[in-house]
Amino acid sequence: MAAWRGSFRALLESLLVAVIFALFVRTYIAQVFRIPSPSMEPNLMVGDHILVNKFVYGSRATDSEGTLLPMRDIRRGDVVVFKYPNVPERYYVKRCVSLGGDEVELRDKQLLVNGEPINESGYVHHSDTTVYPQSLYLPEGYRNRDNLGPLSVPSGYAYCLGDNRDESNDSRFWGPVPGSYTKGRALLVLWSTNRGATQGRFPPVRLRRSLRLIQ
Repeated sequence: MAAWRGSFRALLESLLVAVIFALFVRTYIAQVFRIPSPSMEPNLMVGDHILVNKFVYGSRATDSEGTLLPMRDIRRGDVVVFKYPNVPERYYVKRCVSLGGDEVELRDKQLLVNGEPINESGYVHHSDTTVYPQSLYLPEGYRNRDNLGPLSVPSGYAYCLGDNRDESNDSRFWGPVPGSYTKGRALLVLWSTNRGATQGRFPPVRLRRSLRLIQ
């Protein structure tokens, strides 16, 4: 009986350690998120489960921590998971296209950062050939879709757009994302519940392509 109790106690202790470790990893290091909408298609499909690095954008007490640890600031081109500014309980996944201090603009669907056209042909998809002007007479979903700005991105914020540019609810409609709202950077697709999205393709390759930095 004493041996059985000792084994049971050891099992409980092991489970407790495993749960604490899993919670620590989920809170501070990595977490899996499911893609709920087509705003990042075709790079991220509805039903894709992505692994998110929550450690990379962590705060650093000293400059030396950034050298010793794999931590850095958000960069243009990062696929970022963040709290939706209008409903912080909800998480969004978009691509950061400009940072604090940048000037961002859209001219007939063409993205410009600090006055320079950005080549987004490697990841942006346009499903609608119609180009809408920036006009108060258009419905809100079309008003800033294809023409916007130029706008200055505040310091400490990121301007984030969906890769499925004509079908995305993003910074064009509710503004830049506060740095404190970012949860992490998407690393790879672990699996997908959308079989058609992965047929004939290995999911991590798809996301690595989508993570290519803006040149």
